[in-house]
Amino acid sequence: MNRKRVIFLFILLAFTGKTILFSQQSSGTLNAIQTVVPFLTIAPDSRAGAMGDAGVATSPDVYSQHWNPAKFAFIDGNGGIGISYSPWLRNLVPDINIAYLAGYKRIDTKQVVSASLLYSSLGDVPFTDEFGNLERTFNPNEFAIDAGYSRLFTDNLSGGIAFRFIYSNLTGGSYSGGVATKPGTSFAADISGYYQKKISMLSKEGQIAFGLNFSNIGAKMSYSAAQTADFIPMDMRLGSSATINLDHFNKITVTLDLNKLLVPTPPIYSSTNPDSIIKGRDPNVSVPVAIFQSFFDAPGGFKEELHEITYSTGVEYWYNNQFAIRGGYFHENATKGNRKYFTAGAGFRLKAFTLDFSYLMPLSQNHPLARTLRFSIAFDFNSLRNASRSKG
Repeated sequence: MNRKRVIFLFILLAFTGKTILFSQQSSGTLNAIQTVVPFLTIAPDSRAGAMGDAGVATSPDVYSQHWNPAKFAFIDGNGGIGISYSPWLRNLVPDINIAYLAGYKRIDTKQVVSASLLYSSLGDVPFTDEFGNLERTFNPNEFAIDAGYSRLFTDNLSGGIAFRFIYSNLTGGSYSGGVATKPGTSFAADISGYYQKKISMLSKEGQIAFGLNFSNIGAKMSYSAAQTADFIPMDMRLGSSATINLDHFNKITVTLDLNKLLVPTPPIYSSTNPDSIIKGRDPNVSVPVAIFQSFFDAPGGFKEELHEITYSTGVEYWYNNQFAIRGGYFHENATKGNRKYFTAGAGFRLKAFTLDFSYLMPLSQNHPLARTLRFSIAFDFNSLRNASRSKG
């Protein structure tokens, strides 16, 4: 494979990741929304990964930065750090990995600051000349660095914001079509809210929660001076959860997330005039216009807009707040990427840390996501401090 083809494949992967990776079994007319840096939409932690990629309204944990920064205002601890790792798409490539580092620190009873690093390595790629001679090996990589702030507004309501720097280096500065490529960069922000309230259900104490997160709202990205900038995966995630305390030792949570990309839907162009749109709207618009337009620009009308919503549902069972079993399901319409899979996992909580893992099971055979594993470990600063004091 020559160098130009390698560059083309990776840029195409960045632009149309969903279409290439997840549409093998789709039926109907495929019209998946295309964005760069799709790694921003991947569930980075094992807890949410085991619950069908649902997390906007679940109870707060150290990984809330990705799902809903506003949840940090309700977290029990004063500080913590978590690390998550996943070998990704191993059915296609043996060395793609995703790692996530997140942490938070409570300022006072109402305010929490947080930060995270999401890193994606696409493995070693050989670059060859037109004769097949190896010129060099390059490791394409992408990352996003976050800083967040959350605050309690009332006893039941909180808000959060996160700022994000995004970096994507797919080609290492190689030339494509005589034009030098460059790393893509962008700045984005998340705006989120979270509501929780204790209630009584089925004569049992419990809690309901609602979450909303507008994430990756930011500038377009390009990989060369000659290339038209493309949208990053701006999206809106809305969800709810309900927890029932069955008794002093057992509790169960059910959650549901709805997610929609706030990016223009590709229109249908005339077969005789590629510049003429016969259905849909012009996707070459500014970011604010794109967000507003994304709710009504699908060429298939309202029905297609509904197809652009993905559904994530999950169940979590805890015994004595020490052992958890989780399961979930993720659904995406066949015309929008066709990702459909079940998930499962477990968690173990000891005095100073929590260990989680998850496993993904696609509905279709030979799916790129088959046998995806995630591993996460989180440390609570208070527990670590108390454990060191007890030893002293």
